[in-house]
Amino acid sequence: MTSQLFAICFRATRPSDLARFWSGVLGWELADGPEDDVAILPPDAAGFRIRFLPDQEPKTGRNRAHFDLTSASPEDQRQTVARALELGGKHIDVGQLPEDGHVVLADPDDNEFCVIEAGNKFLADTGFIGALACDGTQEVGYFWSEALRWPLVWDQDQETAIQSPDGGTKITWGGPPVAPKTGPNRLYFELALPAGADREAEIDRLISLGATRTGTGIGEGAGRRVLMLDPDGNEFSVQRPR
Repeated sequence: MTSQLFAICFRATRPSDLARFWSGVLGWELADGPEDDVAILPPDAAGFRIRFLPDQEPKTGRNRAHFDLTSASPEDQRQTVARALELGGKHIDVGQLPEDGHVVLADPDDNEFCVIEAGNKFLADTGFIGALACDGTQEVGYFWSEALRWPLVWDQDQETAIQSPDGGTKITWGGPPVAPKTGPNRLYFELALPAGADREAEIDRLISLGATRTGTGIGEGAGRRVLMLDPDGNEFSVQRPR
């Protein structure tokens, strides 16, 4: 059975604080759980959750992935920006031009994100989190399309995007040049298998698609989640079936 995208994980210096920020920005409910493993839940049970895990490594360089939040109108965009700033976000400059319609912000842990202007046709069929925009190659877009069995919804000029057959957030990769990796990614995917599935068989399938097993485990005696790398060297984990 194919893995599902269970969560997008943030390595966070203050997981609870960052969870409260994103819960407030997105309007997602905080899940019950320990202080060092905080999550917020999507409004649609079929969507992914966002987890915030403790990590004291300092941020080095720009993240390889960031959220693009959508807007229904100019006023809606202004309200999202104002809410993020009130909750502890800040404006940042990543080289955007004055005429650009999107607003670039950072959360309280310095993770970049954008609030996209209303009328963006590419994100019209998504949700509030329109995209997880990633720095990556065409190869890695093909890998994740096969890994998740999500169809490619964009494949042009080495830029790729995938989306669940059920709709929702798109995952995009911008193609070359890809910035060099400077340490563990702040954001990474966590995959999960249905109950009764054979995790080792799924790991073998992912390796056949181009992933690498690191030999590192996470949680419950290093057995609950297996850490792997995609073809671009980005970390992701595979949970033990629930």
